[in-house]
Amino acid sequence: MMAHKKHIYFFQSGKAAGSAKMKNLLGGKGANLAEMCNLGIPVPAGFTISTEACVYYLNNNRKWPAGLKEEIGKNLSRLEKVMNARLGDSKQPLLLSIRSGSRASMPGMMDTVLNLGLNNTTIKALVKLTGNERFAYDAYRRFIQMFSNVVTGLDGALFETELKAMKKRKKAALDTDLDAAALKELCESYKKIYKKKTGSPFPQNIGKQMEMAINAVFASWNNQRAIDYRKLYNIPADWGTAVNIQSMVFGNFGEDSGTGVAFTRDPSTGANSFFGEFLVNAQGEDVVAGIRTPLSVDGMEAVFPQATRDLRKIARKLENHYRDMLDLEFTVQQKKLYMLQARVGKRTAAAAIKIAVDLVKAKKITKKTAILRIEPTQLDQLLHKTIDPKAKLNVITAGLPASPGAAVGKMIFTPEEAIRMAAKGEPTILVRYETSPEDLSGMAASNGILTVHGGMTSHAAVVARGMGKCCISGAGDIKLDENNKTFIVGRTAISKYTWITLDGSTGRVILGKADLVQPELSEDFMTLMKWADSVRTLEVMANADTPHDAALARKFGAKGIGLCRTEHMFFAKERILAVREMILAENKSGRAKALKKLLPMQREDFKGILKAMAGLPVTIRLLDPPLHEFLPHTETAVEKVAHEMHALVGDVKKRVETLSESNPMLGHRGCRLGVTFTDLYEMQARAIFEAAADLLKKKIDVRPEVMIPLVGTPEELKICREMVEETARKVQKRKHIKFPVIVGTMIELPRAALVADKIAAHADFFSFGTNDLTQTTLGVSRDDSGRFLPAYVEKGIYPYDPFVSIDEEGVGALMRTATKAGRSARKGLKIGICGEHGGDPQSVTFCHKLRLNYVSCSPYRIPIARLAAAHAALNHPRKS
Repeated sequence: MMAHKKHIYFFQSGKAAGSAKMKNLLGGKGANLAEMCNLGIPVPAGFTISTEACVYYLNNNRKWPAGLKEEIGKNLSRLEKVMNARLGDSKQPLLLSIRSGSRASMPGMMDTVLNLGLNNTTIKALVKLTGNERFAYDAYRRFIQMFSNVVTGLDGALFETELKAMKKRKKAALDTDLDAAALKELCESYKKIYKKKTGSPFPQNIGKQMEMAINAVFASWNNQRAIDYRKLYNIPADWGTAVNIQSMVFGNFGEDSGTGVAFTRDPSTGANSFFGEFLVNAQGEDVVAGIRTPLSVDGMEAVFPQATRDLRKIARKLENHYRDMLDLEFTVQQKKLYMLQARVGKRTAAAAIKIAVDLVKAKKITKKTAILRIEPTQLDQLLHKTIDPKAKLNVITAGLPASPGAAVGKMIFTPEEAIRMAAKGEPTILVRYETSPEDLSGMAASNGILTVHGGMTSHAAVVARGMGKCCISGAGDIKLDENNKTFIVGRTAISKYTWITLDGSTGRVILGKADLVQPELSEDFMTLMKWADSVRTLEVMANADTPHDAALARKFGAKGIGLCRTEHMFFAKERILAVREMILAENKSGRAKALKKLLPMQREDFKGILKAMAGLPVTIRLLDPPLHEFLPHTETAVEKVAHEMHALVGDVKKRVETLSESNPMLGHRGCRLGVTFTDLYEMQARAIFEAAADLLKKKIDVRPEVMIPLVGTPEELKICREMVEETARKVQKRKHIKFPVIVGTMIELPRAALVADKIAAHADFFSFGTNDLTQTTLGVSRDDSGRFLPAYVEKGIYPYDPFVSIDEEGVGALMRTATKAGRSARKGLKIGICGEHGGDPQSVTFCHKLRLNYVSCSPYRIPIARLAAAHAALNHPRKS
């Protein structure tokens, strides 16, 4: 008889079949439970069903793999022996928790069932065994509600409404104020709801309860909130979740019990201080759901001194073992501490950097480990704005500073509205009584989150920190009226769409739009980036078009400008008339007159940028977009331009019609303008070289590079290069100064990639314009693709949005071809990219593997690109 594959791993304190290294198989929760057991930490015994079993179940019409049922029975018997209790027993009943656990932390995204094993028989046994009728029926009502919601899919609000009605009848302020009789009555009401909604009585067969709960946890891998979370954090859909079946310990046993969540360091700031929250007489979901405002760990110490001392000791032991900040879940039952979970804690970017740097200083991790601990995209959080300290603020209330930063937006009350308004580009603040995992998409769409209930470890707080969203939780002074779409603070009523500001660093809620400023980067940030720069091989440049952007890019660590777009300078109000005059000119002399006006403007533009980047290269792209972009397109606008230019409306309209194109992105643009309107490119080249000459004479080290766009043939580049070099010679002669003339091209057409060896004969460098290269390779318009690309990604046609991360199979193949061919023709050819992909970590890794010299991105993406390049160098070392 063929042996079945092992799917279950048992654990108990002091001994476990698994370990922290088995995260892929046991999920993060299961692997860490096993690791804690192996360390001798008090953990309720149980067993983990592997992620492979879940994947099998989901891929095989919701059937269990062969042998799993028998394995469960065998391990359940072992658990019953360890716990000296039996599932469904009428005298010594065993109760279980059934929890999910992916290999990547997905807090609150999948399902959990607690207190499984209760029915009309075992509830009586639990009352007799504990002598605590209130506790027993509190556990039973929680189980019925959780099972009904998680396993059967009934709306949890049905049960919450019944609970609120009971509290009102009994004049109870809190759930804990309800006595045993009330809870017993509530259990009967819950069972009636279940029967009414499902047509069947609440299940009394404990084995069936367990099977249904396991299936529900397996299936929760594909619930909508889990799918949304995986998309948000790029977690593969084929990983599946493990199922952790564990003997229950009870934080709701009475006033000598409780439950909590703790972090070994502050998850918001990274400060080396133990941080946690605790509720007396509660179960775990009460803390993370924010149903009651919890005590701090210091408050817990006053109630349970020995358990708190044990918790602090275990926290130190675990952090030293894992060498990282940990998120801990624990329960105190009758003053005895039990650990339910340890995992690497979610933290803000600022906290992540401080913790990593501090651990290096403490010699607990290496610099390389510290670099790899910080996800490049996390750095985006550090660049968020904060409230201007000089701003006059109307602070209306305050809550807990759950996730730092600042956010301004229109107040709304539903996640659906946040999504709708975000699609229109309207900033919002999502206000909720408390958030739940179903709110995830709305939280992602909003600028900030404000909740009335909940603590620093509530769902809103944890998810917001992971997203880098500003969040204030536990703003208890707010009276929320969701029906009338208002909230009331004191005597102030604030209605939907009112502008408010959140200060996530202090917890302040501010009426109106506060002025925001950019943050100063910490010393720890500078230290980490210095370490990153020491290991990366890719250089990071900036896409910048103004002296301000150039200075900002330099501040963020850019080693030059990889793309300066000259067309952006033409749209300034004082220049657009001259540009239009040049375009509307009917002959060369008319164009020359307009270009003469533009020359000094362009020269001053280039002076400012070159000076801001003194000592570093500045790659200036000559005019790229089609000329019609500078012209009016409506009747009213045409009339206005005609008036401003003292021209006839008919003449302007005729010229606009002449220049119009059916497909302008593939029309008269880029180097085609330079070939046909040579004087336009000559003016720009002259402005560049005159600016450089003037600055060089002042002993300012400037290094301009000229980039010709949209080249598809070597002849195009040869013509444009000769014109640029001739212009440079004239400037050098006139200014009596010599300087190097560096001319390169963008590779943004498939043909250019295929004939790159021939183009390289005329180029000092290549720069992949990955935005246009993606459009021309895929035959997809970036501006119009939003109508279908999400569906393509959803259906797996593309693994991800090719305008966010480089399409390595298609566009990447052309880049490989061009790089190899270009360097075969011109040894040591400098090659980089300057599309928006330059700030995407996945694309940066691809560029590193391709052995490019640099990536160029917008200023605020520079730190991300620097760290991503370091990750790439450490994970994929280049062979010399």
